[in-house]
Amino acid sequence: MQDTIETKERAVLAGLAAASMEPRERSTESSMQELAALAETAGGEVVATLLQNKTAPDPRTFLGEGKVAELKACIEANACDLAVFDNELSPSQMRVLSEELGVRVLDRSGLILDIFAQRARTREGQLQVELAQYQYLLPRLTGMWTHLVRQTASGGSSPIGTRGPGETQLETDRRHIRRKIQKLEEELEAVRKVRGTQRRRREKNGMPVVALVGYTNAGKSTLLNQLTGADIPANDRLFDTLDTTTRRLQVDDAQEVLLSDTVGFIRKLPHHLVEAFKATLEELSYADVLLHVIDISNPEWETQAEVVDRLIAELGAAQTPCIRVFNKCDAYVGILPRGADVVCISARTGEGAAELLEKVAQTLARKNRRAVLRLPYTEGALLELLHRECAVLRTEYRDDCVELEAVVKPEHWGKVNAYAVPEHD
Repeated sequence: MQDTIETKERAVLAGLAAASMEPRERSTESSMQELAALAETAGGEVVATLLQNKTAPDPRTFLGEGKVAELKACIEANACDLAVFDNELSPSQMRVLSEELGVRVLDRSGLILDIFAQRARTREGQLQVELAQYQYLLPRLTGMWTHLVRQTASGGSSPIGTRGPGETQLETDRRHIRRKIQKLEEELEAVRKVRGTQRRRREKNGMPVVALVGYTNAGKSTLLNQLTGADIPANDRLFDTLDTTTRRLQVDDAQEVLLSDTVGFIRKLPHHLVEAFKATLEELSYADVLLHVIDISNPEWETQAEVVDRLIAELGAAQTPCIRVFNKCDAYVGILPRGADVVCISARTGEGAAELLEKVAQTLARKNRRAVLRLPYTEGALLELLHRECAVLRTEYRDDCVELEAVVKPEHWGKVNAYAVPEHD
């Protein structure tokens, strides 16, 4: 019987903290620990870590000749298959490092893409990952074809028999990948259109959307399960959720919402990955309320919250009402945060869930108004406006008026508030 136990790839990690880098791009002990967690999530085994301090990155080897030699000795001593860098490497640096170290070289972006490729389950998620992989691969193709002779139409130093018109494998692949990128972008545009249709239908039905956002592994899926009784896998690992999951949630006696779980954010998230996932993440800009889930038991929670806030702004959702949900408060020793739009909970035990639902209801009340309106028959234009732009829940034709129960958007409230029936009526 054959041994089916998979052997894990042995990886050495390397990072650079250079004074010339932007502070958030520098490697730290914390970002290296996160990189180790990413490597393990991808199925690797971390055997050594190297963190280099330097004035500026070396243009050729990124770390510098001395550190590369040290890294190579470490790789050989530990029989490593892979070197993973915490920082973004240029295509030429990746090529040089692969040659110098004699193993495959990945940067943080490549590692995150690999995890995403393993985890995407829906067709949409797979399309997004594939697009991001091609965008990442395109500038790095040169290093993958160093064994090929470059043909040139203008002669030069090319070997005899290779001069003249023609197309190298490298150029063929570049054209092929550009075509693939264009096709994937067209398919994702079709996904956006379907989402747009679904969103307009939801708006017409008056179903507000509440989106869970937060750093990866903050507990968003656990919270969704706790609030809705869903049975979504919620494991203690990075990027466990890639495909958006939406469930109905009864906030109070009069209000039902759609609660969406989104992919977790992480520091140094590749820009093209954010771009590729906009079909999913654009839901944030259309959400009525964001629940920013923060793992308060993590010593780095403030840095993680800043990363999420920055990405929310990048996705055009900075103006959306946001409740900061401090999760894992049962594992935190210290003074818990307090504030108007702050709730402390334990998604695991359910502690604080009732207070969170109350906050969501209050926030939605500030955004839309649910009211009973009595419109005279002469106000046919207002009746048409309410049916077109707002959510009409009930219509009753009386002798002297039309009585409607509707969820009215703030921009239309001034036009109809004179016809609202007082709550005690």
